[in-house]
Amino acid sequence: MSDSPEATNSEERYARFAESYANGKIPWAAELPPPEVIAYVAEAAPGRGLDLGCGYGRTSIYLAQNGWHVDGVDFIPQAIAEAKKRSAAAGVEEQTNFYVSPVTQLNFLSGPYDLAVDIGCMHNFADAELDAYRDELTRLLVPGGIYLLFAHLHIETAESTRWIKEQDLLNAFAQDFDLLHVEYGSTQVADNPPWPSAWYRYQRRN
Repeated sequence: MSDSPEATNSEERYARFAESYANGKIPWAAELPPPEVIAYVAEAAPGRGLDLGCGYGRTSIYLAQNGWHVDGVDFIPQAIAEAKKRSAAAGVEEQTNFYVSPVTQLNFLSGPYDLAVDIGCMHNFADAELDAYRDELTRLLVPGGIYLLFAHLHIETAESTRWIKEQDLLNAFAQDFDLLHVEYGSTQVADNPPWPSAWYRYQRRN
């Protein structure tokens, strides 16, 4: 087992998320995806979707209910098992596939996808992970395809440094993606202080 900072980061992240699922403390367990996803689905023709860090599959299921065929990926087996159950219960199991994998390692997928959605996954990555994630997304998303990203933005306190610096995010996608829209806001979970966040809509460059 590697003791590199990035490996440790990944291992600690897995342990943290696995514990959250085991304890049932999942802030993203709502039935419906965020309004930004719902708004996009209302304006777009159905196609093939990729749900990155899909959790219990709420985005995948919603897309499938609106005519999409979707592949969802998450690195927590418990999340994928529940996503499959929920997809079957919603009657869209024929339009959804779920895979246990880090979203930085998607060689088993061939695409192309018309839409990729990431709700709070990419902002956890170290530099090499971000590069691998970006390369996979570039490979899989069809030219002209849309990438919807929700990210927590960098904060630094006396206790910790968290999330991703916006300039690092922008730099990562500058070569192959056009930024169509960004909407800034803040996020608060339970009694924790709020932190900055944003929705980004990118288009894969032709």
